[in-house]
Amino acid sequence: MNENVTVREVMEREFVGVSESDGVLETSELLLREEADLAVVLRGSEPVGVVTDRDVLAHLVSDGDPSGATVEDVMTESVPTVAAEETLPEARDRMSSWSTSWLVVSDGGEPAGIVTEHDILATSALGSEATAQEAMGQTASQTVADEVAAAGATATAGQTIPDEPFDDQGICEQCGSLARNLAAFNGQLLCDDCRDI
Repeated sequence: MNENVTVREVMEREFVGVSESDGVLETSELLLREEADLAVVLRGSEPVGVVTDRDVLAHLVSDGDPSGATVEDVMTESVPTVAAEETLPEARDRMSSWSTSWLVVSDGGEPAGIVTEHDILATSALGSEATAQEAMGQTASQTVADEVAAAGATATAGQTIPDEPFDDQGICEQCGSLARNLAAFNGQLLCDDCRDI
C-alpha cells in the first residue's frame, strides 16, 4: 500500500445527505436511485448520524411499517470519521477499529466525502502493481544487459538498452483505456479525457 497517499486523494466527494426529519421511504428511494450504501444525516452541516440499508431493514423487521418513520427513527447516531489529510493506512486502521467498511471524511469539521474499503484496496492493488512492474522492468533490463555481456557484444557510444514502453501506463477506471497520467478523481483513477467530463 502506498503509505503516503491521503484520504483526500481517493475519497468519493459526492455522497447522499439527508436530514433527521426526512421520511424513511423517501430516503430509501434516494439510496436506490443514487446506488449508495449509506446516507449521511446532517443537522445543518454537522454529521449527526448515518442511515444504511441495514438500518432500514432492521426497522422493517422490528416495526414493519416504514410509511410514518423518519430518518431519526432508524439512523445510527455514531459516525465513524477520518480527516481528509490522514493516510490510507490510518483510514484502514480506523475502519478496523469501528468494524465498518466506510468512513465519513471530515475537512474542517464538515463532511467532505466518503472513503470505502474498495477505495483503499484499489489504491493498494495499483501500488502493488506499480512496484511489481518496476521490479519486472529492472529484471528485464538486467537480463538483456547480462545477455549482451555474455555474448561478448559491446554497445556503441550513444546506444542504450530500451526501457519497457508501458511502465508508466495504467487502465482508466471510467473508460477502460490504457493511458498515461492517471489521477485520482472522485475515488477513481481517471485519464485526462475522463477527468474533463
